[in-house]
Amino acid sequence: MARRSDIDALNPPELTLARKLRQLNWGLIALISMIAAVGFAMLYSAANGNWNPWVYRQMIRYGVGLSLAISIALLDLRLLMRWSYVAYGVVLAMLAAVEVAGEIGMGAQRWIDFGIFQIQPSELMKIALVLALARYFHGLTHEDVARPHFLLVPLAMVAAPVVLVLRQPDLGTAGMILLGSGAIFFLAGVRIWKFVTLLVLGIALVPIAWQFLREYQKNRILTFLNPESDPLGSGYHILQSKIALGSGGLFGKGFLQGSQSHLNFLPEKQTDFIFTMLAEEFGLVGALGLIGLFLLVIAYGVAIGLRVQSQFGRLLALGVTTTLFLYVFINIAMVMGLVPVVGVPLPLISYGGTALLTAMAGIGLMMCAYVHRDLRISRQGLEEEE
Repeated sequence: MARRSDIDALNPPELTLARKLRQLNWGLIALISMIAAVGFAMLYSAANGNWNPWVYRQMIRYGVGLSLAISIALLDLRLLMRWSYVAYGVVLAMLAAVEVAGEIGMGAQRWIDFGIFQIQPSELMKIALVLALARYFHGLTHEDVARPHFLLVPLAMVAAPVVLVLRQPDLGTAGMILLGSGAIFFLAGVRIWKFVTLLVLGIALVPIAWQFLREYQKNRILTFLNPESDPLGSGYHILQSKIALGSGGLFGKGFLQGSQSHLNFLPEKQTDFIFTMLAEEFGLVGALGLIGLFLLVIAYGVAIGLRVQSQFGRLLALGVTTTLFLYVFINIAMVMGLVPVVGVPLPLISYGGTALLTAMAGIGLMMCAYVHRDLRISRQGLEEEE
């Protein structure tokens, strides 16, 4: 019979609000605040030394996002687990609603207009799907994960939003959802051969899938392979980005001194190509400094995931970290011409409301997993007792 002290050690006392506040990752909050400050500076530069139209709004959004992140971090992890499927269902319904009443912008139908603000449900789905998949795999044993029929439900959970996002159309976000979900499948224990099988099947279907791509999507892929083929058309964005990256040199041209961005050669400098503007003004040193800050945040997420006792919390922390990594990697690779231009923002840096709040919500989930790192949760969502 276990001694009372052993039971108490396995099941720590209920966390009070004061104790949760003390256990928040204040180092992580400081890191993301530093990254956000870099974003404010770049948006100030993008507006040619003005606080309007982007900096004030981004600061307000960051303040709201930070409050959201801390609020999520203080929630009971078991509560998040119980409501994870509901969150997924609500966001999926919003994605479906985009088909009917979505706002069209830049040739795509991706937003829902609520009057005083707009929401891009595809961004929210990146976090909602992490929650739902973490909840599903938490309820399975290792033996269950090895059985193919147990994977049908999570595959359907991934396929539904991917199909809806592709219809908007938004190939980049659909790809991110697939990659982020695949990481959770791998972390949950799905065997490598199943991924290889899907990869081979996907490659075999490429000729068929090509026929269903929009014309501009085909042009993006062809431009990625040979941007010089249309330097004033589809290849303009990436060629100007490469020019700006190269002109920054080692230490850059100086704050507010970027010629490509301030002479308006660099497109979308406040959103997709903001990293290019930073590299032009602060050079390789500044670019590597920002990448270093992101790597520290990702290292925090991995460390939290490895420290958490519950499977739900572990998959949640590592799933959010993977999503953040994909944001950073795809955006930077995109502006360098290493992957096609797909419109993925740089988290906490690019201007945009839904993307910033999604990133902050993800940080909140990561911190919530850390605050409750010693909590053991049964497959039914209850605290385990010995």
